[in-house]
Amino acid sequence: MNTETLIQNCKSGDRKAQFTLYKTYYNVLMGVCMRYNKNKDDASAILNEGFLKILKNLDKYDPNKPFEAWIKRIMINTIIDAFRKNKNERELVQYTDFEETDTLDINIDYNNADKMFDAEAIEKLIQKLPPATQKVFNLFAVDGFSHKEIGKMLNMSVGTSKWHISAARKQLKEMILNKTSKTI
Repeated sequence: MNTETLIQNCKSGDRKAQFTLYKTYYNVLMGVCMRYNKNKDDASAILNEGFLKILKNLDKYDPNKPFEAWIKRIMINTIIDAFRKNKNERELVQYTDFEETDTLDINIDYNNADKMFDAEAIEKLIQKLPPATQKVFNLFAVDGFSHKEIGKMLNMSVGTSKWHISAARKQLKEMILNKTSKTI
């Protein structure tokens, strides 16, 4: 069954078609959720919440646009909504004054570093970032949102969004340096 037929059947309330749609896009949507959540159970909960929104809004889908892009956007918005609801996550952010910290002047052969990391390893490093920093980094570096868009989505200033990106880059660099120094 093609996607258009599946969508039409879902719109008419066919539970079997809804389950087939869920199974078809589960891996894609779970991948999006896992980029923003360290815990698989939390990611699954958000995935289910987002999928419910997808089913409820299928009548708003424009068939002239890619379906996968549309459902990813809904899932990202669901993740952002969950982030806004959980204000405790924001309190877990550790702010660092970069002027007081030593900068690392170690030269890295990034070709060797690239050889040591695959996408899954990099994703695991990103998941070690503090929750708010991880979300901002994913929105900026992975999903391509601007600092202004991130600020609006997460109710923060452009400067705070930029700070999170800077902090994420620094922490990821340190994690990569630690990993590469252990293998040398």
